[in-house]
Amino acid sequence: MFKTVINAFKVKEIRMRLLFTLFCLVIVRIGSNITVPSINSDMLAEWANNQLASGLLGTLTGGALSSLSIFALSISPYINAEIIMQLLTIAIPRLEEMQKDGEDGRQKIQKISRYLTVVLALIESSAMAISFGRSGYFVSGSSYTLRDVATVALAFTAGTVFLMWLGDKITEKGVGNGISVILLINIVARLPQDLNTLVTTFVTGASSVVWAIISAVIIAVIIIGMVALIVLLQDAERRIPVQYTRKIVGRKQVGGQGSSIPLKVNTSGVLPVIFAMSILQFPIIIASFFGVQGNRLEGSNFGTKLLYLIDQNHWFHLSPEGEFKYTLGAIIYIALILFFAYFYTAVSFNPIEISNNLKKQGGFIPGIRPGKPTSDYLTSILNKVIFIGAIALAIVAILPIFFTGIFDVSVSFAATSIIIVVGVVLETMKQVESMMAVRHYKGFLDS
Repeated sequence: MFKTVINAFKVKEIRMRLLFTLFCLVIVRIGSNITVPSINSDMLAEWANNQLASGLLGTLTGGALSSLSIFALSISPYINAEIIMQLLTIAIPRLEEMQKDGEDGRQKIQKISRYLTVVLALIESSAMAISFGRSGYFVSGSSYTLRDVATVALAFTAGTVFLMWLGDKITEKGVGNGISVILLINIVARLPQDLNTLVTTFVTGASSVVWAIISAVIIAVIIIGMVALIVLLQDAERRIPVQYTRKIVGRKQVGGQGSSIPLKVNTSGVLPVIFAMSILQFPIIIASFFGVQGNRLEGSNFGTKLLYLIDQNHWFHLSPEGEFKYTLGAIIYIALILFFAYFYTAVSFNPIEISNNLKKQGGFIPGIRPGKPTSDYLTSILNKVIFIGAIALAIVAILPIFFTGIFDVSVSFAATSIIIVVGVVLETMKQVESMMAVRHYKGFLDS
């Protein structure tokens, strides 16, 4: 990987793209430390200890939420807007037609997603600002005004819109998917703090040197094992053999060569985990802004118990009060990962279209007739491959939550962060390698 980066910097075009990406990421980190106006700086320490600010959302924002910076919402409204648009594409025929219109249709859907992002950001930021006013986080204290609320809400919304624009610029002029790269840098910024928490809890806080060494080895094995599993999951694929019929062109025979259709085991990448966690986090976030928290105690209403159930901080706790039953929320999490894995693949991979293209090109799968039998065969294989990939993804996602609950340690990065980091790094490196390969072939043709 390091050799690829060094070689990439030797090529002017790729070097400029890499430097542009780094410049944008520096802007992201600077903005993550600029506190919005009207907030009382003395109250930031109290807010930083808030479960919402120190949890997974705090990690995905790179600490911007805990410092109440202009990038506090990060790109979470954009992710939620993408989820909503993907679901509406199936429910609304007009949107489904746009999806099938090619690049022009996808750009229209993308435009709608951006408008929806602004609406969601305004709703979330307004709810946050009102919540801050009730908690006395403004400079004016509990006697906050509409101006205070509007200032904070517009600052948060503008921060989200700017990051969305910056992500598009990284995709266009930099390296990698801009939104994913911004998520990556935010998570990496919080990793040292989370690793320090693990070391402090299990290594330096161990009862003896032996237990400290054992704990350090276990932590290293779990992290390295998860990274290795994610890398394997990202690269694994099922190849379906394809044979092309021979044709007579003039006096020559052409065609007849063999090929294959690669089906990635993890077709949807890290998106199912991001979408599943966003779905579970969204009601918790909105409820917390209105002062509503999850509660499992007797007498609590159904809504507060449901909030408690879907909060991953309450899963896998072995307590005598019977809290372990709320691990049922983990099953909902796994079910959502499976759903989004199948859903995303259904949107991005069309077996009927592939079958028709094979038929037009004179290709066929050995032992399978062209046309509908080929599309049915591809669908059958694809469903099995997706299931294996989704189960593996769910295992990787749930393992850190399991250990966090069993050992009762507060670590925010969890599997979602590791999957995002490894997935984005691999995808970005593949893009750099493909850019270098294209340049190599261009140079060869020009010579």
